[in-house]
Parts: sequence; structure tokens; C-alpha cells
Amino acid sequence: MGGVSDLNDFPRSDDVTDPTICAWPVQEISAAEAPLTAGTDRYMRAAAHAVARAALRELRQGPIVPGAAAPPAGSAYAPLAPASPAGPPVLPVSPSSPVTPTGTPADRGGAYVSPGWIAGAPVLLLVGGGHNGADTLLAGGLLARSGCAVSAVLATEHPHPVALEEARSHGVTVYGAGYRSDSADDRSGTEAIVAVEAFLARGGLVLDGLTGIGADGPLRPDAAALIAPLVAAGEPGRRPLRVIAVDLPSGTGVDDGTIGGPVLAADRTITFTCLKGCLCLPPARHLCGAVEVVPLGLPAPASRPIARRPVDGGLGDYLIRALPEPGTDDHKYTRGVVGLWAGSETYPGAAVLTASGAVRAGAGMVRLAAPRRVEDLVLAARPEVVPTAGRSQALVLGPGIDPADAARADELRAVLRPTLIRAPGRQTEDADGTDGGNSAASMTSGGPPAVVDAGALSILAELLAQGLTCTPLHVLTPHAGEAAALLTALAVPETSAEAAHGWNRERVETHPARAVRELSRLTGGTVLLKGATTLIAAPDRPLVSVDCGPGWMATAGSGDVLAGVIGAVLAGAVARRERETAGAVAGKGALVASGVDPASNSVFDSVAAGVRLHALAGSYAAAIPQAASGAGGHPIAALDIASALGPARLGLNWFQATPHH
Repeated sequence: MGGVSDLNDFPRSDDVTDPTICAWPVQEISAAEAPLTAGTDRYMRAAAHAVARAALRELRQGPIVPGAAAPPAGSAYAPLAPASPAGPPVLPVSPSSPVTPTGTPADRGGAYVSPGWIAGAPVLLLVGGGHNGADTLLAGGLLARSGCAVSAVLATEHPHPVALEEARSHGVTVYGAGYRSDSADDRSGTEAIVAVEAFLARGGLVLDGLTGIGADGPLRPDAAALIAPLVAAGEPGRRPLRVIAVDLPSGTGVDDGTIGGPVLAADRTITFTCLKGCLCLPPARHLCGAVEVVPLGLPAPASRPIARRPVDGGLGDYLIRALPEPGTDDHKYTRGVVGLWAGSETYPGAAVLTASGAVRAGAGMVRLAAPRRVEDLVLAARPEVVPTAGRSQALVLGPGIDPADAARADELRAVLRPTLIRAPGRQTEDADGTDGGNSAASMTSGGPPAVVDAGALSILAELLAQGLTCTPLHVLTPHAGEAAALLTALAVPETSAEAAHGWNRERVETHPARAVRELSRLTGGTVLLKGATTLIAAPDRPLVSVDCGPGWMATAGSGDVLAGVIGAVLAGAVARRERETAGAVAGKGALVASGVDPASNSVFDSVAAGVRLHALAGSYAAAIPQAASGAGGHPIAALDIASALGPARLGLNWFQATPHH
């Protein structure tokens, strides 16, 4: 592990290289594996065993009942069991595994053949060339030997010959889509489509092995034709089949998570050695289902990963450190004070939601600077809020503030500007045209971390245009539309081609990883791009990917609650450091001195923990158990999310080392 942050005792985010939560570029993965995989099929067979075990776990759930209601969730706030949604973890596969997986009814990792569904259960293999196609064929052979009715359709003229013959020898029926042989068992491409449609009429399990990490771009026409009937059958949980993607869903952008054509959404993805970019980054992330990383004994790259997906247990541990259970010597100032500039005459309710998020997440005190009408509304809902500005350990700026409200915008601008620093090589001007670049405040950020949300984002763009820049202590929280507006305001196209492909909401949603990295580069800050999967970026660090709860959370005010939650976690982390360094540094409370940012190392962890806490609170509020992976539930309002934050924090610590789904 790497160095330890001054703000907390967690390893720095960019030093974490756990292959079960980190993704690397395909070229580096291939280069790391090549010396061991050359001239042997032992790892291919190990991968096939892992896929077969996962397939049997799925088949034991019984036939698919499309649209069946999820089981009752029980109390929305009851602590949840720490079981993985995937069931017991997949055991590492030894390359010397026996030909057929073995086990007992109690051993879910084995291939025990129970009577009923597994015996004769329909399994369809989608097979391309390369190692993933070979893994799929070998896994199909193991399933056939376990009693399943397995058929394979080939979308390549060059299937792996050994894997193909072994699958056929175990009873797999092969249909050729573009593949020809002298065997009477093989069929034409047209018959392969008929075979897919016949499988769909019965339902069952699909293993998607059409492409692997060596593929680039959308599926070829023959492969796209094979999956077309399966895609048309509906979304996961609403179709008469389950899908396991082998290594990754075929047709996704392996490194960047983009989607250039049809993709068969998976219920589960079994990947090997380490994560790939498409398993972390939207929009491809939304097509992967639950993801399991199976170690095969191959090394992961030694370089810095491109993305990370922290586990719930780790995020829960971080919350315990940033917002610990108060001790006998604690008081409101030692628990973290959040300074809130939120709400306006036009949007007064945003301040209530943001304050509620901060209070319920564990802030010791919330200060509010707002018009009298907003103050009255907040105090009626949250009488513990202090309606005056003052010393704070984190700021939350912008929820519910309309930049068109000149007086409120000027107030916000006056608070935000001193937290920024002068961009290298730039002189800054104040609003009155005088040089504002020589003050100490403009040279270094002397204030606490600042969450820059909603109305503050457009004001930030104005200030950055004046020659100022953010530090990693500034946490920007745009949704896709706000990100597009910021990119348009800040980016300067260097060519006519770049100008023609400007940023808009659709482009941000299509290329979110590129958008969030570019925003971080242009602003110098930590950027949280909100969505079903939130991406967090800071300069020179891997992206952090965090799933954001059920679709019921797409409701007005949910983002305001999130801003308050993040402010509380940041304030708690700062308060903890202040207690540890009390009296050691002049200017107690300042996070940056002489250009050194001791707090920036932990911003990623604070933001990721806040995002996940908010997501889990949404699941609790909607009465969705963790095991349901966000499915089902009922409508909620934003205040319901805030009310569920306390129980969600307790629940987050039950999921030790359990990846979120």
C-alpha cells in the first residue's frame, strides 16, 4: 500500500491497486498476462470452470418468471444481512481443477446437479472467436455433462477448435452462423437464428461469449443479428431468460464504457483477474448486472488503474473514521460544522433538503446563510440549524440558488471567490476591473472544502474565466446537463472539428468518463458527475465509480440532499484532523498552507462514501433490500432519503468487503 493521508489513516485512493475493485487498460492487462498464458490452456479451462459454477448458481434459482414481484422488503430501516447479492463468493479457481466441477447441495460454489430445473435446463451459448468464445464453449460442455440441454450458436468462422470439439463431445448441439464443417450437426446462419428464437420460446440461461477484451467497436452484423431476438425480449428481470456475460457484455467499449451498437444486457458478469473499464464506467456499466471478479492466478498490471469501484465495507469503514461515534469529550464543533449557502425566494425548499441531508448524515452543526423566508422555512423543519454564517469545516454552495437573482448570486460569488486560487500564468480581475491576483487569498485556498452545486456552478464558470482555478478541495456536483453547460463555457476548441462536436447533454451521457475527466482538467477540482452510476474525477487520479441507488431516487431534491451529505462527511473528516493536530499548526482550521493540500488525498474517499450513503438511504426509503440490487420498491420523496440516512449508515457497515451492485 502507499502513503497515508494527513487527514485520515486510509491509504491514498491513487495507491489502491486491488484487482477486485480496480480496472486497467486492456493493453496493460494483456501484456501482464501474456508471459503466463502463452502455450497453455490451463487458464482458459479455469475460466470455464468459473463460468460453469456461476451458471449453475443461476439455474438453481429455477425457471424465469418475467415481471414477478420482488419479495417483500420488510422494514425499510431494518439492518440488512451482510450477504452478497451474488450469494456466497466465488472461490478462486485452480488451473488444475477436475474436468467436471463437483460439490454438494450445501456447496453453492460446486456443480451439484439437483433434480428438476438443472436436469434438462435450456442453456444457450453465444460464441465468437478468441478466448472468450473458447471459455464459453468449455463451460457449455461442463453444463451439458451436468445435465443441462446446451446449444451453441457460432458467430465466427474460426471458433477455438479444441473447445468446439470438446463441447460437442459432451453433448452440446452446435449451430453455425458463418461456420461450416462437414458435420451434419452444424446448421446454416439462418438456422442459428431459428435456434435462438426456439430457445427464447422456452427461456433459460444465456452465456454471452461473442467478444472479449480484444474486440473494438460494435458487434459485427452476424453477431448483432444473433442477439436481436434476445434484446427484444426485454430488460433483465422482465424477460424469460437470464444472461451471464463472460468477461464483459459483448459490444461494449472495453476501456471507456461507451456503447456503439446493440448489447445484450447481462444479469451477471463473470470477469477474470481484474475489472475492465466497461464494468465500472457508464453507460456500459448499466448493462453488466452484478459483477464477480474471479482470480485465475494471473497478475494484474502494476500501473495506476483507470478506474476504481470501492466496496461498501470499505466506504462504511471510512465513514466510521470521518464521522465517528461521538465520545465523551466531543461537542458540536468537534463533530464537523457545515456552512450552507442554499435556497432563494424562487427555490426555498432546496435549503431544507440540503440542511436535512447534512444533519442526518452526522454533522455536529449546520449554519445557514439565506434570505429570511428561506431561514423561516428551514427552521420550521430543522430548528437545530443556526441561521448565521460563521466558522465552518466544509461549505455547501448553490443548492436552490438562482443565478438570475442578482443579490443572491453576488452573495454566493463573494463566498466562492476567496476559496479559489490563481491559475498558473494568469492575472485575475475583480468584478470592478482591479487586479485581484496579488492577495494571499488568491494565491492559496485558505478555506475549507467546498461543495459547488446547482446555481454555484454557473457562477464558478464566471470566476474561472477571470483567471482563477479550483483545487481538489472543491467538489463540483453537476448532472449531465450542468456538466455540458460547464464544458461549453470552459472548453476552447482548438480545431473546427472539435468545435463541431461540442458538448451537450446527450454527448455527456454517451461519454461520461471523458466528460468528467475533462471537467476536472479544466477546473482543477474534484468533479462528481451525477447519474445512475456516479463518476468522481480529480487531476492525475483514477476515476471512482459508485452506483447510486434505485430509480425512485430520480426525484426533485435528491441532489440537494446529496450535497448536504457530502458536506457533512467532508466537515467530519476536517474536524477529525483538527482534533489530531490541535495546537500544532498556526491558523487552526486552514487546510492549505504554502500550496500544500493535506486534505485533498481524502476527498475521493469522502465524496465516494457520501454518494454511497445517499444511495443506500434511497434503497432503505424505497423499501428495497440490498439483495434486490435496486429492483422493486415504491416511490419516495427527497426528504425520505434524508430521513433514512441514519439507518443507512448502520447498514453500510454490515456490507463488509461486499461490492455494491
